Amino acid sequence: MAAPVGVVLVSHSPALAAGLAELLAELGSGTVRVALAAGTADGRLGTSDEKVARALDEADGGGGAAVLADLGSAVMTVKLVLAERAGRAVLADAPFVEGAVAAVVTASTGAALDEVVRAAEEARGFRKL
Repeated sequence: MAAPVGVVLVSHSPALAAGLAELLAELGSGTVRVALAAGTADGRLGTSDEKVARALDEADGGGGAAVLADLGSAVMTVKLVLAERAGRAVLADAPFVEGAVAAVVTASTGAALDEVVRAAEEARGFRKL
């Protein structure tokens, strides 16, 4: 079996990320590492490159990490952190909630990182229903 893929949630809001992580814990049956990078270092709304870097390390179970971000500036923070590190993490171009659900469900099957990211990105189609 392949090394497990984790999921990183990058959000401006710690409450939003915690609520989504709670939902994901149920869907992933506790088998998928979900790490949060939410809020600034001093607890305000925003993002933190240090939190993103720590979350990437925490989530990667050896198979890499799929990263989902809630807003444009969170995407920019993730891109900056990924540019500074050689690692196995990919920022998914996906809706935050639907993408995270698809990523965790797919990762829980033992899928590889590219498959997890693809599932998250394909979740965009659910908005058309």
